[in-house]
Amino acid sequence: MKNFMNFRKLVMILVDLVLLGVSYLNADILINNFNSPGMAFFNMANFSSLILLVYIVVFYLMDLYSKIWLYASLEDISKIFFANILSLFIIIPLSIIFNSPYSVNMYIVAGVFMFLFSGSFRFSFRMISRYVRTKGASKDDMKRVLIIGAGSVGAILVREMKSNNRINYLPVAFVDDDHSKIGNNISNIKVVSDRYGIPSFVKELSIDVIVLAINHIDGDNKRAILDICKDTDCDILVMPNFLGVFTDRINLENLRKVNIEDLLGRDCVSLDKSRIGEYIAGKVVMVTGGAGSIGSQLCRDILEFRPKELVVLDTYENGIFTVGHEFSRLKPGIKISYAVASIRDKLKLDLVFKKYRPEVVFHAAALKHVPLMEHNPGEAIKTNVFGTINLAKVADKYDVKKFVMISTDKAVNPVNIMGATKRICEIYLEAFNDLSSTEFVAVRFGNVLGSAGSVVPLFTDQIKAGLPITVTHRDITRYFMTIPEASELVLQAAAYANGGEIFVLDMGSPVRIYDLAIDLIRLSGLRPHQDVEIVITGLRPGEKLYEELLRGDEDLLETQHEKIFVSRPFHYDFDVLCNKIEAFIPLLVDEDKESLVRQIELLVASYVRFEDIDYDVGN
Repeated sequence: MKNFMNFRKLVMILVDLVLLGVSYLNADILINNFNSPGMAFFNMANFSSLILLVYIVVFYLMDLYSKIWLYASLEDISKIFFANILSLFIIIPLSIIFNSPYSVNMYIVAGVFMFLFSGSFRFSFRMISRYVRTKGASKDDMKRVLIIGAGSVGAILVREMKSNNRINYLPVAFVDDDHSKIGNNISNIKVVSDRYGIPSFVKELSIDVIVLAINHIDGDNKRAILDICKDTDCDILVMPNFLGVFTDRINLENLRKVNIEDLLGRDCVSLDKSRIGEYIAGKVVMVTGGAGSIGSQLCRDILEFRPKELVVLDTYENGIFTVGHEFSRLKPGIKISYAVASIRDKLKLDLVFKKYRPEVVFHAAALKHVPLMEHNPGEAIKTNVFGTINLAKVADKYDVKKFVMISTDKAVNPVNIMGATKRICEIYLEAFNDLSSTEFVAVRFGNVLGSAGSVVPLFTDQIKAGLPITVTHRDITRYFMTIPEASELVLQAAAYANGGEIFVLDMGSPVRIYDLAIDLIRLSGLRPHQDVEIVITGLRPGEKLYEELLRGDEDLLETQHEKIFVSRPFHYDFDVLCNKIEAFIPLLVDEDKESLVRQIELLVASYVRFEDIDYDVGN
């Protein structure tokens, strides 16, 4: 292969030498009104050799001999142009120094010819390749494509589809919400409608595939467009992330199917990285629950800000082993330590904090599964409440600067044990913050897509197994965000913390779980209620019909970030609060649920027992 590459370069250099000679012959004849034999260039052997050498060296340095010209682009045209211009800027001064008989005009005209010849030679590879790839393609065998977005990206996409027969795509029409474009043609493809005409034109034009080809689109618009498209029977593809249209090339093989994150329409998070770096860079940072879905993503994001040391704490040995292999490859040179420990073990936590002396703690360790905790309330209280208290006390003892607890929307007006325990943690940290030099804060958000045990992996497993999808209630809704989005917003919220706050993340609009199930079935290429049934099973113990992010007595204040809000802090009598929490201890001996629930009611005024809620659990 190496010998072939060297041979190819040699051939291209020889061709360029011939093209240079032809360029100067043509320039000589043209400048002299076709009266010159055009041989002057070859008669000044020394200087013509210098010209040839300059061009070849410049072309080589400009990488014109190592490109794969089958994929030549506009960027390559500009490179050929600048290589020729640079050669002229070198040759013209040399011609003056060596007293060349040629005028400056001769070199300029020859340079123009050389640009045309060298560019045409290189682009001929692409033209021949395109002809070979498209020759004999039958339109009947090709997938008919509707492209959303009649901009520069859409135009490039059409060109690539026309030239790449391996993909078997036939662009048929554009749609675009810019009404000034409707009726116009782009590369002989007509803009037929705006987004609202998609269903009718899919039928009229027998469309097989819809491609969303808009480079910059906000989440709401993306979701609205995809909601229209998903009601068709077409395959829906979206553009991969790429740097821009200046490459003049899109790899069609990288077009991907729509995923559930696309349908949620969540916008990318903008971060004030300097603010985050101020409290992480060069610091010892600990993440509890570091092997979990949120905890491990926090670790990945924290490593981007180059802490002095990252301490990953978790009780799940296999989880730590797995993430340990990944983290060691992410940022070589950053010290990463792993502690297998339970937050319920006060003595071990003291040893860990004494050893590592963390300056920032992100507390993501918790028991989170609502129905399980309804049947095991003592475990939820031991881990979520007393585990958090253990961490808070040891953080205060070892002068941790910032302590950030991951909370949940289930802590708002809770109807389940898990949500109530997280609300107790929020209350405790608010109260303890007034007595400690550590900044204790909580960040509250809803469900995250793809987290362990969440609804999307459950539905996906059911579809793969050929089972019906089980939804607890036709009208049940939840807030969703992606794991990376949640992690990034937690890091940003912590940058705004002064201590005692509860930050609330903007979760967007709630999503009906029944609709989510239908979307996942369709994304799997199957038909709801035909290929996959949806079975309504009834609400599970402790399960709300809908979640809330704010209690009735809470006020939300804006922060510097549009997706992060802060609840106005409340003040609690710390001693009274501790007495109520410690009253759990004797009750945990027998784990009598009724006794534990009564004590929760004394601590969380907004707690309502699930069985007292008038839900129609059978629908």
